[in-house]
Amino acid sequence: MIVLRCFASFVVAALVPWAASVQARAQVFSGRTIAVVVPSGASGGYDSYARLLARHMGRHIPGKPGFVVQNMPGGAGVRAADYIFNVAGQDGTAIGMLEQALHLRQVLELPGLRGDVRKYNWIGRLVSNSAVLYAWHTAKVQRIEDAFTSELIVSASGTAPRLNWTALNMLADTKLRMITGYEGPAAAKIAMERGEVEATAQPWPVIRRENADWLRDKKINLLVQTGDHNQGLEHLPRMTDLAKSEENRKILEIFAAPAFIGRSIFTAPNVAADRVELLRNAFDQMLKDPEFIADANKANLDIEALPGRELQTYFATVSFAPPLVVRAREVAERAGLK
Repeated sequence: MIVLRCFASFVVAALVPWAASVQARAQVFSGRTIAVVVPSGASGGYDSYARLLARHMGRHIPGKPGFVVQNMPGGAGVRAADYIFNVAGQDGTAIGMLEQALHLRQVLELPGLRGDVRKYNWIGRLVSNSAVLYAWHTAKVQRIEDAFTSELIVSASGTAPRLNWTALNMLADTKLRMITGYEGPAAAKIAMERGEVEATAQPWPVIRRENADWLRDKKINLLVQTGDHNQGLEHLPRMTDLAKSEENRKILEIFAAPAFIGRSIFTAPNVAADRVELLRNAFDQMLKDPEFIADANKANLDIEALPGRELQTYFATVSFAPPLVVRAREVAERAGLK
């Protein structure tokens, strides 16, 4: 009996600090507000997915913190990414949505980015983003094949569009003339209706949600996808399908890589591992939440999730053959980004 009492006392003594630790973790975000920093204005796919997450993720974090969306456009996503890396608190109360071309920007050694995408703590991906280039119905280019012989005036204000369309011009011989002065998709669509430009690109779920009437009334023609096939668009060509040679196709794969990143969530590099784990677990639990699923369906937002650990591995291991990167950098120079 004496042995049993001693053993019981030992168990209780061991459980006390464990229970205290669990309670402390449960309270780390209690009464706090987590900012979701978005690299765009209050429209388009980044903002839509960020607000969807902000409405639901807090329920799954111990302490149930509030969430607020903080729009921080500028520098084609660099401003928001650098804010998380260099300015925001390193306590998990600031998370960001990466501008999907920033990793490519780092691979191509483009100026401006002061952080290292590989050092962020990755929380998870909501959806990949194979954006779709589409043209107004009055444009001479009705199919992407028409762009081999006819010029198409395209709004391309961000890093990814400028790189993608320059790459197609150089590696597939398209005739895309880029206009870079419009701030975001909302302004580009207005310009397209006015006849100032003929085409722009957006994520397919956003096109279906925001411009269902354009699709229904055949006001726009879908031309090409920047990454893998979107569901329901298996007939539509991808950028890589247009390459004039196998080497050019491999270079275009470098520019298609941001589509894999899509709408991914990260936090600062020095956030404690246990807090990162809380955020990752909450993200994973949110994806199974019936309220989240219903809200995503109501907003017509596709979910193609990837856990944070898999994203962390991707950024730690992804690489491209050096000779192909050299040629990709030539594309960046032609795009005026070097």
